[in-house]
Amino acid sequence: MSSFEVAIESYLDELRVARRSSPHTVSNYARDLRAVAKSAVSRKIEDWDQIEPADVRSIIAEQHREGISGRSLARRLSALRGLYNYLIKLGRAKTNPASDILAPKDKKALPATLNPDEVSRLLKQKLSDPMVCRDLAMFELMYSSGLRLAELVNLDLADLDLSVEQVRVTGKGGKTRDLPVGKPAIEAINKWLGYRRSLPGSADKAVFLSSRGKRIAPRTVQMRLKKLAESQGLKRDCYPHMLRHSFASHMLESSGDLRAVQELLGHADISTTQIYTHLDFQHLARVYDESHPRARSNPQAPEKG
Repeated sequence: MSSFEVAIESYLDELRVARRSSPHTVSNYARDLRAVAKSAVSRKIEDWDQIEPADVRSIIAEQHREGISGRSLARRLSALRGLYNYLIKLGRAKTNPASDILAPKDKKALPATLNPDEVSRLLKQKLSDPMVCRDLAMFELMYSSGLRLAELVNLDLADLDLSVEQVRVTGKGGKTRDLPVGKPAIEAINKWLGYRRSLPGSADKAVFLSSRGKRIAPRTVQMRLKKLAESQGLKRDCYPHMLRHSFASHMLESSGDLRAVQELLGHADISTTQIYTHLDFQHLARVYDESHPRARSNPQAPEKG
């Protein structure tokens, strides 16, 4: 058994017996530490006390290039720091070379959006059923004004001022913002309010009520949107925040005004809004690839003459 493995096994016993760590944690730490040890051996390093901070950085960077996620590498570093703290107590290491090493951050996944045609298909509904009418009003408003799910379900009647095409929402940190409401959303909301007057709980101040007359729950909104998307044949896993993402992406694509979109979304930091510029670029790149002669994968040969 190598000196690396001896130390690993000793530390794992410490986790199992003295610290009573879960089998899942012990298994993960074992895998992580053996992966680091394997990389160290490939660098001609023979024992844990020979590893320097530069070696740890190099190993973590190499493993990140191999596809290990930043989250997994953060756990790997945590396991390594724990091992070294244990070895230092035993006098088998003098310093912890992993103490100041940070895991690389993963790229943020781009938010999923619907294209304008998919939104139109989703919101094309018959308004004869009160609950379908309510759903249409909710989703039209979310897409029209970029609302978060919590902002939608917490709306009160006093927050609506449809005469000036406006809604007031309370966002994160209790901050309020006044947002414009588009005509399709206004029509859908007015239709819903007409049905709402005859429903149980109509005296409640909430704009959107459940079939039992209570303020609608976030989970209900999620389920209703999923069901609506399925009924319209959209082969997408639709969820409420997707409508907010779609609103932001379409607004930015049409206007190019990042600051305005930031204000509409209620983002405190514009860097949060900037993720939608990547979506916009993806759209532009797709148009370029489909349209520019030099970008086509199989360009036609130029005509002679």
